[in-house]
Amino acid sequence: MKRIVSASTSYAVAALWFALVHASACTQSAPTPDAKATPETKTAADAGKTEPAPTADNKADKAKPRGKQVPPPADVAQAPADATKTASGLAYKVLTPGDGPSPKLNDSVKIEYTAWTTDGTTVELAEAGKPRTVAVAKAIPGWTEGLQLMKVGESSRFWIPEELAYKGMKGRPAGTLVYEVKLIEVLAAPEVPADVAAPPADAKTTKTNLAYKQLAAGTGKEHPREWDKVTVHYSGWTTDGKMFDSSVTRGKPASFNLKQVIPGWTEGIPLMVEGEKMRFWIPKELAYEGKPGKPQGMLVFDVELLSFEKLPEPPPPPKTPEDVAAPPADALKTTSGLAYKVLKKGTGTDHPTDASRVTVHYSGWTTDGKMFDSSVTRNSPATFPLGNVIKGWTEGLQLMVVGEKTRFWIPEALAYQGKPGKPAGMLVFDVELIEFK
Repeated sequence: MKRIVSASTSYAVAALWFALVHASACTQSAPTPDAKATPETKTAADAGKTEPAPTADNKADKAKPRGKQVPPPADVAQAPADATKTASGLAYKVLTPGDGPSPKLNDSVKIEYTAWTTDGTTVELAEAGKPRTVAVAKAIPGWTEGLQLMKVGESSRFWIPEELAYKGMKGRPAGTLVYEVKLIEVLAAPEVPADVAAPPADAKTTKTNLAYKQLAAGTGKEHPREWDKVTVHYSGWTTDGKMFDSSVTRGKPASFNLKQVIPGWTEGIPLMVEGEKMRFWIPKELAYEGKPGKPQGMLVFDVELLSFEKLPEPPPPPKTPEDVAAPPADALKTTSGLAYKVLKKGTGTDHPTDASRVTVHYSGWTTDGKMFDSSVTRNSPATFPLGNVIKGWTEGLQLMVVGEKTRFWIPEALAYQGKPGKPAGMLVFDVELIEFK
């Protein structure tokens, strides 16, 4: 759920991303929402995804067969006359009736399936005994509709037209797809809260307008601090009742540092004790406001605090550089427009290359002195491939040696180039190179 950049800064969702390995939100990214990272621009922040399946945004799927071909049904070329057709154009036929419950939109399911193109080529396969978990709402439209027509134990064949499948997505099977699906199990989503639209009268509210209400008392005595690591189960909804993420339906709790989540979580979870379950109404300013691809507006979360680990208190944030507004006269400048100044000499002799994997401590500011990210305040160095970051970092870190600390003034053309949700204009970074490989 996220998914998650200093949680207390206004640029929290504009942090420089690094691929973190913890549970994800929206069945793709967890409120480890906007987990803090590094100035990477090309990595994915989604860990903890469900198994590869016909999800519309799961880029791990391949259009080509993975080696094993399964004989296609005789009617693979087109739906037979006895198939049922829905208003959307989805055709289906029940092969073996089931007697269990049907999944709802917010549920996840465990399924076995085989997919063919209409020429009989096998393009996707989840064999018997190896079911895959799919979030119904996250699947391609034909699956989202079709799975809700099934019952546990049922096997059905679907003819899914391209407009309900991958819609010409690059690297995906094209045209009508034929699926044989067996519904093994429904992983029921939590019920939508009756008060999802707005906090009820008995909810408490903090100074930042975070509203919360206890759902179940806990057994613990201590509260986690905003820098501790917590393990939780949670589900999240928009105020119209649409669930966008749930560790419950994934069957796996989420663990993360509270400094690495949206501000509403950083503030709210320290109000809890172990075993307690709380509902939070998080205003947009404390959630994902303006971040593309994230749920917008007020968000509602049910959170159960399973446990937490006490971590050392992080150091205070570094002071804003006096020369943050522009490079000083003694700064050096490269032909690309990158300006830099060595703050502390290093002990190494070799320089990393754009193929190196570097470990650094860093802090970043906009030229008005606002810090938007810092590995220092998280007390956690960042490690990433140097070729996967903004251009100013790729160029600048190759000028450094291990142990060196340098200040960079990175013009927008070498930074985020006006990308939505990212800090704009010239950016200033203090970077210490710890090691590289």
